[in-house]
Amino acid sequence: MKNSIRLLAISLLFVSCEDMFTPQIENNLDIDYIYNNASYAQGLLANGYTRIPIDSWSFNDVATDDAVTNNNSNSYRKMATGSWAADNNPMDRWTACRSAIHYLNLFLSKSDDVNWADDQLVAGMFNDRMKGEAYGLRGMYMYYLLQAHGGWTEDGQLMGIPLLTEPETTSSNFNQPRATFDECLKHIYADLDMAMDLLPLDFADLSRDADVPAKYRNAGVTAAQYTRVFGDHMGLRMTARIAEGIRAQASLLGASPAFTSGTSITWAEAAQHAASVLDRIGGVSGLDNTGNTWYCNNSEIESLKAGANPAEILWRTGSESSSSLESEHFPPTLYGSGRLNPSQNLVDAFPMANGYPISVLGSGYSPANPYSNRDPRLGLYIVYNGSVAGSSNTTITTAIDGTNNDALNKTETSTRTGYYMRKLMRQDVNLNPSSVNNQKHYKARMRYTEIFLAYAEAANEAYGPTSAGTHGYSAYDVIKAIRQRAGVGVDNDHAYLESIKNDKDAMRQLIRNERRLELCFEGFRFWDIRRWQLDLNESVRGMSITGNTYDPTLAVEVREYKDYMNFGPIPYSEVLKFDALIQNKGWR
Repeated sequence: MKNSIRLLAISLLFVSCEDMFTPQIENNLDIDYIYNNASYAQGLLANGYTRIPIDSWSFNDVATDDAVTNNNSNSYRKMATGSWAADNNPMDRWTACRSAIHYLNLFLSKSDDVNWADDQLVAGMFNDRMKGEAYGLRGMYMYYLLQAHGGWTEDGQLMGIPLLTEPETTSSNFNQPRATFDECLKHIYADLDMAMDLLPLDFADLSRDADVPAKYRNAGVTAAQYTRVFGDHMGLRMTARIAEGIRAQASLLGASPAFTSGTSITWAEAAQHAASVLDRIGGVSGLDNTGNTWYCNNSEIESLKAGANPAEILWRTGSESSSSLESEHFPPTLYGSGRLNPSQNLVDAFPMANGYPISVLGSGYSPANPYSNRDPRLGLYIVYNGSVAGSSNTTITTAIDGTNNDALNKTETSTRTGYYMRKLMRQDVNLNPSSVNNQKHYKARMRYTEIFLAYAEAANEAYGPTSAGTHGYSAYDVIKAIRQRAGVGVDNDHAYLESIKNDKDAMRQLIRNERRLELCFEGFRFWDIRRWQLDLNESVRGMSITGNTYDPTLAVEVREYKDYMNFGPIPYSEVLKFDALIQNKGWR
């Protein structure tokens, strides 16, 4: 991956469409230069990696009922409190994703004619691999565009985006209509099928000719030749396994309540696509025992080889040593800015350790001791009053009568809700100016837990809670395994889960809640609320503590979303330029 990204410098020759097709006098290289310069061609493909929208933490959770931010200028905070518009859209993916698709289309139109290597067998494999990567990436970008910009128009049609499969030139007709949402999904599937056909399941070095895939072995390819193209050194790039994961994501989106009446995707199809990923790791038995703490499994992270994935991770970014995440989100006494403040709404979603929701009579929840005997994930993911945090195990006091800046609303870097985020950060980072230390981090682009939860959601809808359909595990089995890993319900034989296991509606709510907890702060909640057609306007509450009195009704932030905002807008500038682009209902 690093080698490919270094090639990005080459692609800077293509900064804009005008420069690409009408070079300035000093730019004497035209697009045909790529045919005998493979690294130049790879520069086009590299644009498909450098624009991946989830490669940096957005923390758009602060635009949902899961969190707020103490940063007054945060664009998601402004969006959630009334300033979201088609010309002011922090959730916009139109420009970056369509730009990436343009470069990928350009690459695909030229790849067959590039001299990838003097060895023709190797050249053919290079062409296969890079085209497979391009198809997989194009399918991924189409998915992100549908997620952000697909929606219902005023005339009742569920629309996606214009389908672009050829590179555009200065003479192209840019005034293209949107394809239907269903047509876009089918295009995503077609691209991902191409990626799965051209790419290996995983990149791996081979030592025996007999292990070369038949389609290449029969042509005379040796293990050494195969490894040159598809070896371990290609780790973290698009693979067939990743393409299967993207297909699972796209089908879950299409089957969801917000879209299902306008697509041909069924819940059974979504379950099948998720299961195709999970079956490869043995189904439920493949759930990583430490997957819910993937971000702070320190010894695992430190020993992680370049390009390798831990058992929880299907796809990730490269590792880097830093302390920026902690600097943004540690509490003030740990020299952080405490930017993301989890909500009481989210805290209330964590059940008791016995598995019962805190709202259920007899759960054991005590309003006077609200953090006692709770789901262990609460303490793993959220810093609450009395928690210890940081490399020196500092006690964090968020009570309103606290004496330092960790206290509720004390300063502009203090919590607004009575909570700080713990998840995603390494507690062994020290931000003390006299002894700052960095630690390795990576970002998970796709986790197996996400796919397990997608399967559980789809399987419950398609087959019911306890039926395995055509697979050896049910929605119930998945949720039981996830809660078992978390230490929830293990002391009473999962009594709550057992009590609802034949109730499809109750299981749906539990699955959604488990998704909320397991994936919190990773950028899922906003999209999930919308695809489930839930209320975006749930006001955010916090916890006010004075002495031994706990008040979980603290009003923190009121949301100001309109009903039509369950579907994002087409950028206003695009609708203004191109009359063939029909805007989603409600947006102007």
